[in-house]
Amino acid sequence: MKPNRLAAAMTRRFRRVAPAGLIALALATTAALAQGANATPDAAAAPIDQLMEPGPLPDIVEGSPSAAITIIEYASMTCSHCAAFHEETWPSLKAKYVDTGKAKFILREFPLDPLAAAGFMLARCAGPDKRDALIDQLFTQQKTWAFAEKPIEPLFALVKQAGFSQADFETCLKNQQLYDQVSQTGARAAERFGIDSTPTFFVNGRKLDGELAISDFDKVLEPLLK
Repeated sequence: MKPNRLAAAMTRRFRRVAPAGLIALALATTAALAQGANATPDAAAAPIDQLMEPGPLPDIVEGSPSAAITIIEYASMTCSHCAAFHEETWPSLKAKYVDTGKAKFILREFPLDPLAAAGFMLARCAGPDKRDALIDQLFTQQKTWAFAEKPIEPLFALVKQAGFSQADFETCLKNQQLYDQVSQTGARAAERFGIDSTPTFFVNGRKLDGELAISDFDKVLEPLLK
């Protein structure tokens, strides 16, 4: 599907499910959509100034804001390839490049289904200081909720550990403005940057597709540090 058509399709898909209906929809979900690709660096690029323009939601930056390298990931909470990246590659990438001040990392929402949107909404409701940690936790425990016959109960159990009450949980999932912002973030990425699968990365504007290993990032990042 071409990017502009994908963006339109995403917008229509999310409009069909109002935030107040997310809980009911998730209760009826038997399997969430999971998409991804093998590690295949793409020669395509997007100007970094366009990538860094403010979007529907504020970016949450991990690492030094002044780092010379900017890594942006577009992910979906129900994407098994995204979960594998966060489990297998992200710890090494963070330790080697982000924690050392060589690169900054930004994760942006690209929900492929309403359940993924719900996960992102809850992560945002946790607050900017807890958002990325909760996303990592949701990826780590993805099999317990994203592919469950009744995902709401295990999903609430996970966010409860981050301090959510039942009322907090339900209020967050009924937040119309946040729901719109999450879905618009994905639609904007599809339309402007040609994203059609997850995870998709940009390293200083260079587009990389798929579940990349740390060795794949080394090949791209090391030359930028010389």
